[in-house]
Amino acid sequence: MQRIDDLLRAGTTLSFEFFPPKTPEALATFREAFGDLATLAPDFASMTYGALGSTRTETEGLVNGLNADHAFPTMPHLTCVGHTREQLVRLITSYRDAGVKNILALAGDPPADGSDPGEFVYASELIPLIREIGDFAVGVAAFPEVHPRSASHAEDRARLLAKLDLADFALTQFFWETRHYVQLVEELEALGSTTPVLPSVMPMVSVPGIRRMTTMNGATFPPALDERMAAVDGDPEATRALGIDVAVELSRELLDYGVPGLHLCAMNRAASVRKITDRLGLRAAA
Repeated sequence: MQRIDDLLRAGTTLSFEFFPPKTPEALATFREAFGDLATLAPDFASMTYGALGSTRTETEGLVNGLNADHAFPTMPHLTCVGHTREQLVRLITSYRDAGVKNILALAGDPPADGSDPGEFVYASELIPLIREIGDFAVGVAAFPEVHPRSASHAEDRARLLAKLDLADFALTQFFWETRHYVQLVEELEALGSTTPVLPSVMPMVSVPGIRRMTTMNGATFPPALDERMAAVDGDPEATRALGIDVAVELSRELLDYGVPGLHLCAMNRAASVRKITDRLGLRAAA
């Protein structure tokens, strides 16, 4: 398996994000979508991780299997809040022994009930443990419009800079205007960071769902997009079509700016992502 930092040095990457399915029916849908998008020969894929390790077993099993079955790497997301050191060591060791070369190191959300978050609180505490166990390329998360729990813009950038000094690359949360990504990158460059930052692009499929996720991520909608979303709310086909249009518009702007790659959130379905890549002329199916 290749390391993502090596792939980024070789040229602009294309990658897809998936989440671990929780039912046999959802697993079948996921495998169909993953297999479909695999024909586009992505540079890598990523697999999310449930809050407090709620999908620990599912993520581990899928990632280890996908890395064995496909020519491109699948990177596990790994949160540390709510885990013991022993649990993290076992999981990271499993990835190492399965030949996984990439991990996205995340803090994760604290317990909603206010209970003890465990032995690790920040992603910056997780990275040294990952390095200790294996020769991984380590990614971290970046919030273009600052982390929703950051006390200030300056504090957010300082914490991100500290993470980037330990990591090999960053992957952003999704956003709706290119200017937020550009501002993030230019601010980091002004602070002396040279670590590549990959933008994530989310094709919306549900207006209420994307509004909720955007609020949780601390992101904002431009007024014009808010109006376009209101016009299609309640119409699934029109919403999917708008999601594709917006993702294509945003991706074109990002590619024109010179991003190191595009990370498209597939939501375990292939149709929208295929239309996006077709319209961008990124890959032809093998």
